[in-house]
Amino acid sequence: MPPPSLLAASLLPFLAILVPSSGAGAPSDGNSPIGMPWFREAPQFYNSPSCPPPLPAGPQATCSPNALVHVAMTLDVAYLRGSVAAVLSVLQHTACPQSVFFHFVATSAAGGLNATISGAFPSLAFQIHSFDAEEPRVAGLISTSIRAALDRPLNYARSYLSRLLPKCVRRVVYLDSDLVLVDDVMDLASTPIPDGVALAAPEYCNANFTSYFTPAFWTNPALSVAFEGRRACYFNTGVMVMELGRWRDGGYTEQIEEWMELQKRMRIYELGSLPPFLLVFAGRIAAVEHRWNQHGLGGDNYRGLCRDLHPGPVSLLHWSGKGKPWARLDAGRPCPLDALWAPYDLLLRNPIAIDES
Repeated sequence: MPPPSLLAASLLPFLAILVPSSGAGAPSDGNSPIGMPWFREAPQFYNSPSCPPPLPAGPQATCSPNALVHVAMTLDVAYLRGSVAAVLSVLQHTACPQSVFFHFVATSAAGGLNATISGAFPSLAFQIHSFDAEEPRVAGLISTSIRAALDRPLNYARSYLSRLLPKCVRRVVYLDSDLVLVDDVMDLASTPIPDGVALAAPEYCNANFTSYFTPAFWTNPALSVAFEGRRACYFNTGVMVMELGRWRDGGYTEQIEEWMELQKRMRIYELGSLPPFLLVFAGRIAAVEHRWNQHGLGGDNYRGLCRDLHPGPVSLLHWSGKGKPWARLDAGRPCPLDALWAPYDLLLRNPIAIDES
């Protein structure tokens, strides 16, 4: 396998930002909400002739039949720069960018998100869903994990999408904020999911599955029996295709909460929101091609060391782990593959100076 520097160089032509529309590159409104980073306006991307009519900007088209793909993400100020880059990558690489509807989950404590997203993407069809009603309960269920960033209640929002999104949204692609797509999200969204299955994601059956749970779990027959009769494989919850109607029918949010409640009483895992998902879904999901989650590019959860891509094709690069590309780039200590994220960074580093020029 080539070194990551050569891989980065070979992939960069596919990641080049398209020629922006007039006005892109300047602050969208001369303002940024207090405490929010500044972003330049993204290029405008247009539907190909085979696509349906464009969705109107804002939340008006939430239930429109012209919404070919629904994408869900969380918006956290600490990861907002990554979220904006992820949205740009989705729009750039799909044939029908004006037919993608974005569902953002956030708390009211992060004021100004609507203006920030609208400023960076003036034509974006999106809605921000409040996590406030769920946050207190989630906070009470969370047990400390190996990394503080994993303990934010919003990190668990993916478990509550069936409650937060309107019932007209049947299938949604959930994406973490530390990734970029280099392929058409419609291909991911059209993953075949058999009847009775609520979730699709890339599976990794060669991973050491036992490492995700403590000895207290595996030595207790009443607990370890949860995986009996299942070909339980690891999957990363940062990229998932979810059938929300089936999720509601199966009561999967409640099942995840039950495992979290047990974790509060006896420690059965160490790693944030992933193990409850594995307990409920491992061995019971539809498989997605591995190219849709080249994960682990942020290194491990302790040191965040540089990592290579996995062998095989690439449709999505995911900086899961401690190291985030924007932080490493800002610190002047990037990993070679961080160059693949950089073209999607819309951060304005000196917005006042640019606005006054």
